[in-house]
Amino acid sequence: MKIFTAAQIRACDAYTVHASAISSVELMERAASKCLDWISSNYSKDTLFVILCGPGNNGGDGLAITRMLNHVGYGAKAFLLKFSENLSADCQTNLERLQRMDAALVQILEPDSFITDIPANIVILDAILGTGLSRPTQGWVATFIEHINQLPNRKIAIDIPSGLPSDGIPAKDAAIINASNTLSFQFYKRSFLHPETGPYVGNVHILDIGLHPIFIESTHTLYNITDAQEIKKIYRPRNPFAHKGTYGHALMIGGSYGKMGSITLSSKAALRAGAGLVTALIPACGYDIIQTAIPEVMCKTSGEKEITDINDWEAYRAIGIGPGMDTKDVTAKAFAEFIEACKQPLVIDADALNLLAKQAHLLASLPPGSIITPHPKEFSRLFGESADSMLQLELARAQAMRYNIYIVLKGHHTVIVTPDGECWYNNTGNAGMAKGGSGDVLTGIITGLFAQGYDARDAAIFGVYLHGLAGDIAAANFSQEAMLASDIIKSLGMVFMRIREN
Repeated sequence: MKIFTAAQIRACDAYTVHASAISSVELMERAASKCLDWISSNYSKDTLFVILCGPGNNGGDGLAITRMLNHVGYGAKAFLLKFSENLSADCQTNLERLQRMDAALVQILEPDSFITDIPANIVILDAILGTGLSRPTQGWVATFIEHINQLPNRKIAIDIPSGLPSDGIPAKDAAIINASNTLSFQFYKRSFLHPETGPYVGNVHILDIGLHPIFIESTHTLYNITDAQEIKKIYRPRNPFAHKGTYGHALMIGGSYGKMGSITLSSKAALRAGAGLVTALIPACGYDIIQTAIPEVMCKTSGEKEITDINDWEAYRAIGIGPGMDTKDVTAKAFAEFIEACKQPLVIDADALNLLAKQAHLLASLPPGSIITPHPKEFSRLFGESADSMLQLELARAQAMRYNIYIVLKGHHTVIVTPDGECWYNNTGNAGMAKGGSGDVLTGIITGLFAQGYDARDAAIFGVYLHGLAGDIAAANFSQEAMLASDIIKSLGMVFMRIREN
């Protein structure tokens, strides 16, 4: 699913109006109707609503929703904040329609007015400001938003929480409606997907309002959401006449004294992701651990307590390196020699990223098409600090293009950045995965897909999606608090079955 900027969304609206031979107010009516459908599916008829409207098109949406709610039997009243003398044409039209229905259903709020004594059971719909926001809220409107946020009422944002920009990160003290749910028209906004702004939107519900498919398909964007449709394009069902060699041999490099769990998880995840064969290159102290914990994985050893040499890697279709490897000098030397010698794409995580950060000159020696999987702090150690997560993502785009690598920037919405500058936000996963070992599992999954012949782009996008969805299944079975990284591995089978069945 594409993610458009606010300007692209406005252009899509305009194209839809022209190509579909409808008026803009008819498109607004369509959007309001979709909101009504969602509200009707989630709230009984005895629910009462207060709808906060601004003078622009977002306020027009709110006024149309107010009329529709009352028409089907809900109790709803709109309050129109008069912070501009002029209403947009469609907002004016919907104000007049609501007043014709019953003038008491809308109240004009003059500047410096506030709503008080709203019973806690009333649901507040926020339609004050939309995607046309060009500067932070100020004065009365900002104070009004802060006042609404202090109320205990459930708040639902129409299209976007008021005060939240679509395409950027606001100042920390910006006044933004704190919604429990956001009913977004047709698209995600980028600000929904970043840690500084995502909490304002609550649960996001994408409402298809019938924007024109020709515009959507033909309009280029660098930003996308990985959805089930994209995964169906990537996924390759097993060949019934295949053998284990068909699905490749993966080499997992890592482990050190006291850190054998990481490479154990990665190796098992590579097998669960579908690799035909997996060999673990580990220090000798971990030999019995791997052989006992995962009898399906083969072992090679290097060094006693940490890896001292990395050799004989040419025969493997995919190589993942880093989990539990430690950063001792002898390992750092072996790692540097390996990076400078290796010509095939790698999956690089954990201590291998720390070693890269300590030996930054090695970035230029990374094999083209390699995948690195840093969390934000690891990324900062590699490439420097950024003022916010959106700027960090733009830095990741620049570095991916500079070094011809794929960057899996981990987070609540992990983003896969390609050497072409594309960004794929992942929408699976949950807070239960914020636990030791989860990243090691992801490394193994991506390496296992690489071994099967998926290219780097598809292995990264598919791997992150699989990892997150397996985490969602694990959380459903064990809870976010109790789930373990090994539960993510156990849940991979359910993910593959779900993909095949859908």
